[in-house]
Formats: sequence, structure tokens, C-alpha cells
Amino acid sequence: MAATRIATFNVNGVNGRLPVLLRWLAETPCEIVCLQELKTSDEKFPAEAIRAAGYGAIWHGQKSYNGVAILARGVEPVERRRGLPGDPDDTHSRYVEADISGLIIGCLYLPNGNPAPGPKFDYKLRWFERLISYSKVLLSDGAPVVLCGDYNVVPTQIDAVVPRRWLGDAVYFPESREAYATMLQDGWVDAVRLIHPEKGVYTYWNFSHRGGYDGSSGLRMDHLLLSPSLAGQLRSAGVDVETRGWEKPSDHAPAWIEIEA
Repeated sequence: MAATRIATFNVNGVNGRLPVLLRWLAETPCEIVCLQELKTSDEKFPAEAIRAAGYGAIWHGQKSYNGVAILARGVEPVERRRGLPGDPDDTHSRYVEADISGLIIGCLYLPNGNPAPGPKFDYKLRWFERLISYSKVLLSDGAPVVLCGDYNVVPTQIDAVVPRRWLGDAVYFPESREAYATMLQDGWVDAVRLIHPEKGVYTYWNFSHRGGYDGSSGLRMDHLLLSPSLAGQLRSAGVDVETRGWEKPSDHAPAWIEIEA
């Protein structure tokens, strides 16, 4: 059977890292790509360059900060939602959702929450609660859903090369990890961990002052969660770690899964 490859990639500035993104799009077999941290307004999103690479796109931008997008090879994603319900005063561009040939894709950029504790961490937990509430609605609808993006959560010790380095960081705080665990308890399936149950898999590394990156800083905080009906169709998962070594890279690498079409 044919497989569909779906990736999530925090690009850390879609225009500044456009050469990295376009090179990766040219090399990857991904049919669906979710991008986070665009750091650009809607009108400056590089739609033409992405279209020339063979992808239709929807995006929810914000000048200098945040921003999410969904790309689909050879088709136009049909937008279903932008922004999470529950806080009409929240102006951050952190969620967009599309229907792609009957598959629902939610792309999210969860707040980092640092410094923690503090107001930014409180906002992170409130946003997480809104995500949990809305994700229950998605599950109750029964449609096939992939809810992916930069969750800014390191779920367990195995998801950090050196866990103790992150004890004071919001991505590793117990409250962040508990919120993520709640989603799994609700029925969402951590696709990468299902394929690699005991392996250290990482999607983020600190920038190094000497250039390159600090391998000991590896974290897994970019996740692809599947609705239960899709778990049986999952065939493989991985991370394109090599992109982290490219010239002027993002501090994240693309994480991907393959499901039977």
C-alpha cells in the first residue's frame, strides 16, 4: 500500500531559513509538512517559493514571533480553523488546522514558558489546557487526525540526552509533562515513541558559540500525535537529523512519520 509521510519542522524563521527549508523540501518524500515559528507576517510568507517547490500552503503568521503553516504536496490544504478556542483575547499565531484529502492536520506551536515559574509559564499552561479541551473535541468527532508541532515539552527522561540540564526549564517542568501525559491518557498516540519505544530520539539542539551544535543538549519536543484510528496505520517514524548540520540551520530538525494511505 502507498504511504503518506507527514513531518513537523520548527524552522526558526521561515524567510531567514528559506534556503534550508527549500533544500529539505527538495530532498524529502514528505507529502504533508507542518511548520512552526515562521516569524513573519502573513503577507511576507514565502508562498511563491513554496509553491514552486510543489506545495500548496495555508499559514497563520505574526510579525517577528510565532507563526504556523501547513504544506501539502500537489494539493491545496483546506483550512478548517486558525487559533484555538477558549481565549478570544489571545493574539498569538500558534495553531492552524487543515483537511488534506480527508486527513485532518493540526499544526501547533505551544508556548515555551520560560522563565518559569512566572507569567509566561502560566500562559503556557493555560494554552495547554485549551489544547487539551479542543483535542478532546477532535477525538470525539472520530475523524483521522494528526496533531503535530513544537510542543515545547520533553515528555520523559529518555527524551533528553542529559535530563538534569533541563530541570529548571519550562519544557521539562512537571506541569508541562503532566499536561502532555494527559493528552496521551485521553487517547492520543505519540507516533515517534510508538515506533521507537526505548530509543533516545531528539529533534532540538542548542546553537553552539563555535558554530555547529551541542550534541549533548539534544531534546525531543517536536511531536506527532495520532488519533487512535490512525495508530494501526503507522509504519515508520524518524528525524532528519542531518539538517541540523547544514549551513545556517534551525535549532530543530524535522520529525516525520509514515502512515498507510
